[in-house]
Amino acid sequence: MHMNGGIMRFHARSDLRWSSFPALLLGVLVSMPALAQVVNNPGYDRPGLGFTPAVLQPGDLMLEQGLPDWSRDDGTSLYTADTLVRLGVARSLEVQLGTGWNRLEGSGPASDGRSDTSLAAKFAPSTTGNVSWGLLGSVGFTDGAQAFRAEQTQYLLGASINWQHSAEQSLGLYVEAVDGDADSRLLAVNHGWALSPALGMYVELAAQHLDGVGDGSMGGAGLTWQLTPRVQLDISARRRLGGHADTWQGGVGIAVYFGD
Repeated sequence: MHMNGGIMRFHARSDLRWSSFPALLLGVLVSMPALAQVVNNPGYDRPGLGFTPAVLQPGDLMLEQGLPDWSRDDGTSLYTADTLVRLGVARSLEVQLGTGWNRLEGSGPASDGRSDTSLAAKFAPSTTGNVSWGLLGSVGFTDGAQAFRAEQTQYLLGASINWQHSAEQSLGLYVEAVDGDADSRLLAVNHGWALSPALGMYVELAAQHLDGVGDGSMGGAGLTWQLTPRVQLDISARRRLGGHADTWQGGVGIAVYFGD
């Protein structure tokens, strides 16, 4: 299991004007006709740190939406309705386009605005064993609202490895490096369980170094529910264990697969 973000990148953003969007989207999805079992769905990048080491097949599309995600530190709350669109372009390659809408609430007036746009490519070769791996590189542009815009272009390189050591359990490792106005390094491990054919659970631990700030660590857990073979709902939470990190993070989200 994986959840988009990283310690000190746990900056969720949202806007109250999105309050009717989650209910509308969920209603549309629930009203979709029942579909046959989808065997080509490679898995979702929500929730959890990092990403699933598998890609969409060429032409397949996936939407992953925060409804929203949230973080709190030093009396400031940050909400995000992040949107990630994934598109399969080759047998082992997909591209991703991301942005979001934010709301920041603290001691002063609240701020609203759009996140920077990110463009990413993920490579993950097919595997016939119980170990899978993938690489992801992304570029974050400085085109968001002023309150949520990075000072310079952000470059991220991440690697994810997953070991499916039984039908019900898996272990994952994720590492990433971010270079930009706030360089950081992140290491995360997770353990996932299939509680039933539709319900999954994971726990994760992470440590990060942020240049100019220091080290931090967090621990968290999450649940996923396959509402249909094409639709997954998720809920997750993380807590600072030490050092420099958000005190709390959490979120709910939905992911929809539009492939064959």
